[in-house]
Amino acid sequence: MHQLTRLALASTLACGAAFAFAQSTAPERPATTFPYTPGLDVNAMDKTADPCVDFYQYACGGWMKNNPVPSDQARWSVYSKLAQDNQRYLWGILDSLAQQKAGRNATQQKIGDYFGACMDEGAIAKSGAAPLQPFLDQIEGMASTRELPRVLASLQPALSSEDFFFGFSSNQDFGDSTRVIAFASGGGLGLPDRDYYLKTDKRSKDIRAKYEAHIATMFGLLGEAPAVAKRSAATVMRIETALAQASLTRVDKRDPYKLFHKTDLKGLQAMTPGFDWKTYLGALGQPDLKTFNVTEPKFFKAFGKQLRSNDLAAIKTYLRWHTVKSLALALAPQFDQPHFAFFSQTLRGVEKQKPRWKRCVELVDGQLGEALGQEFANRAFSPELKAKSLHMTRQVEEAMAKDIDSLDWMSPDTKKRAREKLDTIVNKIGYPDTWRDYSAFEVRADDFTGNVVRGMQFETRRQLAKIGKPLDRSEWLMTPPTVNAYFNPQMNDINFPAGVLQPPLFDPKMDDAPNYGNTGGTIGHELTHAFDDEGRQFDAKGNLKDWWTKKDGKEFTDRAQCIVDQYAGYTVVDDIKINSKLTLGEDVADLGGLILGWMAWKTQMASMPQQAQAARDGLSPEQRFFVGYAQWACENDRPENLRVTAMTDPHSPGKYRVNGVVINMPEFEKAFACKPGQPMTAVKRCRVW
Repeated sequence: MHQLTRLALASTLACGAAFAFAQSTAPERPATTFPYTPGLDVNAMDKTADPCVDFYQYACGGWMKNNPVPSDQARWSVYSKLAQDNQRYLWGILDSLAQQKAGRNATQQKIGDYFGACMDEGAIAKSGAAPLQPFLDQIEGMASTRELPRVLASLQPALSSEDFFFGFSSNQDFGDSTRVIAFASGGGLGLPDRDYYLKTDKRSKDIRAKYEAHIATMFGLLGEAPAVAKRSAATVMRIETALAQASLTRVDKRDPYKLFHKTDLKGLQAMTPGFDWKTYLGALGQPDLKTFNVTEPKFFKAFGKQLRSNDLAAIKTYLRWHTVKSLALALAPQFDQPHFAFFSQTLRGVEKQKPRWKRCVELVDGQLGEALGQEFANRAFSPELKAKSLHMTRQVEEAMAKDIDSLDWMSPDTKKRAREKLDTIVNKIGYPDTWRDYSAFEVRADDFTGNVVRGMQFETRRQLAKIGKPLDRSEWLMTPPTVNAYFNPQMNDINFPAGVLQPPLFDPKMDDAPNYGNTGGTIGHELTHAFDDEGRQFDAKGNLKDWWTKKDGKEFTDRAQCIVDQYAGYTVVDDIKINSKLTLGEDVADLGGLILGWMAWKTQMASMPQQAQAARDGLSPEQRFFVGYAQWACENDRPENLRVTAMTDPHSPGKYRVNGVVINMPEFEKAFACKPGQPMTAVKRCRVW
């Protein structure tokens, strides 16, 4: 249940510890079938708990007790477990294709060879630091900072655009969604968020000190003496802190108007006088670009100031750090291990690295996702399952239409525009209609790190090639095996990959109540994102445009504020409260989604009176609906990871995505016969949609 950030088609290697490598521990085997977990798992419940006191404990207590966080994970959830089941199945596919020497088509050969090269630990260890050298040579060869544009145009596409000072890619024009234009966005930080550099509490200071020590360690691996490495780390920290000070907060980034600053080349150049954009664009292969959206003008001015205030040696130091950081996960263990030690162990509390097969599956999915997804969809997503999913989606959309029509706080004018937007939403279920062409991505069976770099370059070229071309509305931003879903406000579409439409999240063997609570709630969640505090600012065509009357806009804001106030009182970990302005969109979507799932389920039950009245497992259909909803959110989390996600994640913790929602639903109170004054009843209920 995720609203994808429009601006960040984040590169596969950009996420801290996502692909760190390790030696395998206990012997594991790839899977050829999926394990079955029912859509409502009685064993996951804690029936000693009172659902009217703590419904999350009642629905998930057994699951939490029996599913501690694995040593190679920062958190563990029903979603995580299903993702791992999917990965194990993909491992079986990839392992077979890697060993098969005949009979593979070109796409199968590509993903098989990529996986095989990734699994060759001996060759990777033997390569040592050699894959870094071409990039380090480019940096060392700079004679002045005037050469930075040319060097960045080489480093960013090969390693990670947003790691090197700023990000540069393409996206739909906020003002005209039919056009794809260039986007220049803030970046250049090594820690997960700007606030890590700016907060003054003891824990933040401790993390900064450990981060700086880690940077020095990595410089030592590049051959610097300890004293020199320490000075280099201090230089990096100084530059990154200056960039952090000029970066928008995550809450600010939820406001699309704060990210929409169109300009021409002259305007872009004026923000960074010491950086020659013509040279950069030419070296990037995009010399004719004339229109740009600069998401954070203040950041680019700060970037320009850093170029003026730092000498060439300092700029080179910064670039060397981000080179080794970006590629560490695809290098030999001497680089990979300390990277894991900081970004996973220190930051998130992960005890052990994931087994190598898992990382290699993740990397194939990240860089050749639709090629791998085609194999997955052919085996794991039947036409019947797609038809069932689409039927439920249409029912939820019909519920949304009825909900809009029934609102007593919205004027007819705004209702009309809301219905226009709803009626134009496109449903994408399972997998793309047209598969991505990877023929330009060269994969070598004996060159793992080279494959990673070429994969990054392929994706960068693919993104930049969209600029000025007709918009491809069929494109997906998630791969078919992904256990997640999203709404795209500019495409105005909801997307449900095949990976998330598997048991226990969607269980065709189960009665309808838990399915409508779980998958119906998820569909409603993504649909509600079209009308949350961010999505509502885009019209039916996906343009950033205020289509609300002033009175209706205020009515929405007042109702949303009720949710902000409610969630601000919940504690994440220690004394850290939910940043409810950051989580508002997801919190609104959770509540709206479950209301819509309930409405769709009631419509379904009208034609199935026997099922509507039949109790199972000691639970009425209404109780099964709510337990089915809650069990998607069962999770355990490490306190270190909770501290990171409290600052960076727009989703509330699972407990509050359940309790915080049902407390606002009188249907829940009735289903479990809760009494006034009990914790799961509310004196004041919030509702937007």
